Amino acid sequence: MVHQRVHNGQPPFTCSDCGKGFIWSCQLKVHQRVHTGERPFTCSDCGKRFTCSSELKVHQRVHTGERPFTCLECGKGFTQSAHLRAHRSVHTGERLFTCLYCGEGFILSTQLLRHQSVHSGERPFTCSDCGKGFTQSYTLMAHQRVHTGERPFTCLDCGKGFTCSSKLKLHQRVHTGERPFTCLGCGKGFITSSELKVHRRVHTRERPFTCSDCGKGFTGSSQLQAHQSIHTGERPFTCSVCGKGFSQSSNLKVHLRVHTGKKPFTV
Repeated sequence: MVHQRVHNGQPPFTCSDCGKGFIWSCQLKVHQRVHTGERPFTCSDCGKRFTCSSELKVHQRVHTGERPFTCLECGKGFTQSAHLRAHRSVHTGERLFTCLYCGEGFILSTQLLRHQSVHSGERPFTCSDCGKGFTQSYTLMAHQRVHTGERPFTCLDCGKGFTCSSKLKLHQRVHTGERPFTCLGCGKGFITSSELKVHRRVHTRERPFTCSDCGKGFTGSSQLQAHQSIHTGERPFTCSVCGKGFSQSSNLKVHLRVHTGKKPFTV
């Protein structure tokens, strides 16, 4: 009788908050935690909480390094079958989820959902400390560690701590030299897809970020931000030794060699 509900499309258990239907009462119980914020399953390694035990089990693979789902094309391992399925599109070029507003394609439905907030401007998850809004609850959770100072994800190579596992994963490529995102125009590799996206503009000459003061165009928002200090005179990066200010962190880094005597390009 319960199984027949799969075929007749009549889920008997309905969420009173959002109206979503479920075949099993236990499914409804887990779902309701989305509304109540209850996270009864806690990771003993980093303290992150989850609504159900299966989510915790998958998460723990971040700490154990277990990757049970392997790509037959390149041998790369994944913690979840959904991640493997999404990864396969790297080889096939398939983008199943398309934004109705701008036509941009995405590998995952969650990526499309996050992207759509760019158009809607919706930020339903708000930080109680600074008021900043976020599109996802887990993004808010990671952000709150900026205020608490918590860095539960630590690099085994250098000891640097991070607020979320994804940032640690990206950082580890600094040590491994992995550059999984490659430019088809020149073959240059990048740590993140966003870096590759910005780099492609070197070839297309696209400059989507324009200075409102002088009209100069830039390939990335960070480049525009650094440029604007020319007009504002702002020098947010200060040398702790002599107090000299700089518009960019990279300029401060170069300047510090004056004090340390470090010569990174010496043969």
